[in-house]
Amino acid sequence: MLRSPADSPADTPDVALTDSRRPFPRLLPWLLLVGGGIGLSAAFVLTIEKIALLEDPSYVPSCSINPVLSCGSVMTTPQAEVFGFPNPLLGIASFATVTSIGAALLAGARFRRWFWLGLQAGATFGVVFVHWLIYQSLYVIGALCPYCMLVWAVTIPIFLYVTLHNFSRHRLVKALSGYHTVVLIVWFLAVVSLIGARFWSYWSTLV
Repeated sequence: MLRSPADSPADTPDVALTDSRRPFPRLLPWLLLVGGGIGLSAAFVLTIEKIALLEDPSYVPSCSINPVLSCGSVMTTPQAEVFGFPNPLLGIASFATVTSIGAALLAGARFRRWFWLGLQAGATFGVVFVHWLIYQSLYVIGALCPYCMLVWAVTIPIFLYVTLHNFSRHRLVKALSGYHTVVLIVWFLAVVSLIGARFWSYWSTLV
């Protein structure tokens, strides 16, 4: 898993995060560490809230703020247990791994190509799953979970920058890497716009 000094460059192509030719050599480890930590914290709190709700069906989760921002409305749906167990448990395992990878990179670890591709597969699954949950929250459940939204907010940049790192020499990715901040902002604005439009009838009453 870890690359030793004796490994030849040909044995581990395009994996050295500290290589100056690769994009974001300093950003990615911190993104994985901090983003993973935020996601892990959100998933942990959601798990505690879910347990409390299972123990007492009348319990009102701390993140149930109003009719739209209502964790309780989301937690009791089938979408909250897609794989037969609460989704936050998947988040705990996933974000704990991401956080550990970020910490290892900051400590000087260098991983082989297959390891990075494994992280890519996980990040891709995560971002697809998150967007499915966004659709379900907006157009099926009709409520938002603030802690879930934190998970959305960190999953998107993790996927984006892991992809830019892994495929930096692909022409399309190379072109996008010069506008990575723009891509991220547009992505977030698109999600925020969908949320605003879907619940505009409620938001307008608060103005």
